[in-house]
Amino acid sequence: MRKSKPKKRYILPDPIYKDTMVTKFVNNLMLSGKKSTAYSIFYEAIKIVETKTSENGVETWKSALNYVCPAVEVKSRRVGGATFQVPIEVRPERKTALGMKWMIKYARLRGEKTMKERLAAEIIAAAKGEGASVKKKDDTHRMAEANKAFSHFRF
Repeated sequence: MRKSKPKKRYILPDPIYKDTMVTKFVNNLMLSGKKSTAYSIFYEAIKIVETKTSENGVETWKSALNYVCPAVEVKSRRVGGATFQVPIEVRPERKTALGMKWMIKYARLRGEKTMKERLAAEIIAAAKGEGASVKKKDDTHRMAEANKAFSHFRF
């Protein structure tokens, strides 16, 4: 057990939209410490979203993120030699972190040519309630629903 809880690190808002959520998303998007490249990918993707949907790009991205964030997930719990998948509620910080990671992961797996196009397409799909990242959330919810019988093993 830890002696003390680690200090919470606060993230600075991004330069254009002045939003800490954007910075967190860009930090997840970043590879090999190339933050300026990650920022340019995100901003270009937002511009593509704005041209395709003719709506505010950041608002579309936020609504897409809300669609992707899970409410419940399953955790493995060992009880008497058997391992059970126990459904638990997700903390708000973890919700957004999972949503961002899923959106980026499934954007990378898409078939478009550049990453900004992939990310824009995933944002548009998630905002409509479709796409691979939304499917991942639905699968997570379905798994939790199927294992509701083991919820009394919650810690």
